[in-house]
Amino acid sequence: MSDSKSTSSNVFNVETVRSLVELMKQHDLSELDLREGDQKISLKRGGQAPIYAAPAPMHAAPMQFAPAPTAAAPASSGGGEAPAADSHLIAIKSPMVGTYYSKPKPDADSFARVGDHVSEDSVVCIIEAMKVFNEIKAEVSGKIVKVLVKDEEPVEYGQPMFMVDPQG
Repeated sequence: MSDSKSTSSNVFNVETVRSLVELMKQHDLSELDLREGDQKISLKRGGQAPIYAAPAPMHAAPMQFAPAPTAAAPASSGGGEAPAADSHLIAIKSPMVGTYYSKPKPDADSFARVGDHVSEDSVVCIIEAMKVFNEIKAEVSGKIVKVLVKDEEPVEYGQPMFMVDPQG
């Protein structure tokens, strides 16, 4: 009887655990739970993942915080005001932190380019956040006059991505 106990207690011996860790590495697994009889083992790799805020729902109006600086802001020096020609432009800002993609697939056309007309429901880009691809809508009508970010570039919350002329 003691022989059967010693065999069952060796189910999760050091060599077994090492081989499980190797399998986790090979298959890029971050967590593994195994049970045999009354014995249980839980393995986790990679330490604690960073905690990110969930993206804001796309149908809700974005929260208003202090405006993020636009690309033209650093260029204006001496306390002068922005040029009157650009004062009517509206920025489409990133609603989350992530990676900007201008196309749904690498071989597809861009969602929005300079000169394109967009409406409130037009998808202008995709932002990948935590391996989730979020379609970003313009939420404004008009003509795109500037694209401020490049494909696969990281974007921050509130960062302007497009400038839209609502009169265009």
